Amino acid sequence: MVSVLEKAIELLGWAFFAFYFYQMAYIVVSLLKKPKERMAEKKHHFGVLISARNEELVIGQLIHSIRQQNYPQDLVDIYVVADNCTDNTAQVAREAGAVVYERFNQELVGKGYALNELLRNIDRDYTLEHCDGYFVFDADNVLDENYIAHMNNTFDSGYRVITSYRNSKNYDSNWISAGYALWFLREARYLNQARMTLGTSCFVSGTGFLVNTEIFRENGGWIHHLLTEDIEFSTDTILKGEIIGYNRKAVLYDEQPVTFKDSWNQRLRWSKGFYQVFFHYGKRLTGKVTRGSFSAYDMLMTLAPGMLVSAVLLPLGLVMILMGLTADVYTLREMQPLIQRVLYYVVQSYFMLVAMGGLTVITEWKNIHCKGYKKILYLFTFPIFMYTYLPISVVALVKKIEWKPIRHSVVRDVRDIRMPN
Repeated sequence: MVSVLEKAIELLGWAFFAFYFYQMAYIVVSLLKKPKERMAEKKHHFGVLISARNEELVIGQLIHSIRQQNYPQDLVDIYVVADNCTDNTAQVAREAGAVVYERFNQELVGKGYALNELLRNIDRDYTLEHCDGYFVFDADNVLDENYIAHMNNTFDSGYRVITSYRNSKNYDSNWISAGYALWFLREARYLNQARMTLGTSCFVSGTGFLVNTEIFRENGGWIHHLLTEDIEFSTDTILKGEIIGYNRKAVLYDEQPVTFKDSWNQRLRWSKGFYQVFFHYGKRLTGKVTRGSFSAYDMLMTLAPGMLVSAVLLPLGLVMILMGLTADVYTLREMQPLIQRVLYYVVQSYFMLVAMGGLTVITEWKNIHCKGYKKILYLFTFPIFMYTYLPISVVALVKKIEWKPIRHSVVRDVRDIRMPN
């Protein structure tokens, strides 16, 4: 039994290497080549969609950053849905200049349902076609002053869905917020930038993306209501043959959780949502992969890690418990090769994550807005942050998860974030 488990762990390691080796090529592409720059011939009319639940502390700053854009303000409309709010979110948003709709629905809970109702209200009062496309932001975001102008360049070139460079408002808060931020920076630089360069599809990640009005009209609104509506939207869009674009110069700053409880709840929802998307779309993605779609393969590999880890960890844990109950059967000497193999992979993965994070920190150094020593310190806590996904992935597989809001309170504008350290 020990030798079988040892072999299974080794095979799992080789499987991960084989499945994800292509992302090494992404790194090379990102380092050696940049996506082609595109300049718009037309300034398009955009709407901004913001779903906010008890976000009175931060939503005003997002709207202010939109109003400070180096883009004609008569071509930017801001729409907010105050979703099941018990604070002054709606009032703050109205005073800041947004069109606000209030929604109270305790049965259909989640960002996807709120966005769909917001789109219906816009269509009723203005028609969706009043705008050429719609941005989707979270209330805690703030934007670089050239964000919309850069996104317009990519939009005008023909992309109907576009994502952006996701940076952090609070990288320097602690190892938890830094763990999130470093992962999103890596995703922007070494995944989406390479995808854009190679002409394959990028993925939408939570916030900071632009959707052509035609997409909403074709879909019949916002139709994605799984726990990770962004990943579901990306998967469905790729299955329909759409290529999601990316603009590396369009910078958005996002607030990350700072307590482990909030982080656990949020990532538990994300993990459950990934499972939902995998079970709902996995068969169709696999079919598209067999027909030669690399974008579908890339998405399938994005969804698969949690499934693979859970599929291995659950039976492995049960076997280890069984061994512990029958300790007289397995001596320490017999268990030693297995223990050594597990420790080897733990240490190896730690240094691989440090290397991956280190490359991101080095190349994105100027974009990480915190003191230099924290950039180095949080590089070494990054693997620990990633390891916490292991129990989260297992719990999410067996536990019923409901959407829970994360309270945001970091009030910083772009100038504050960029203050030299």
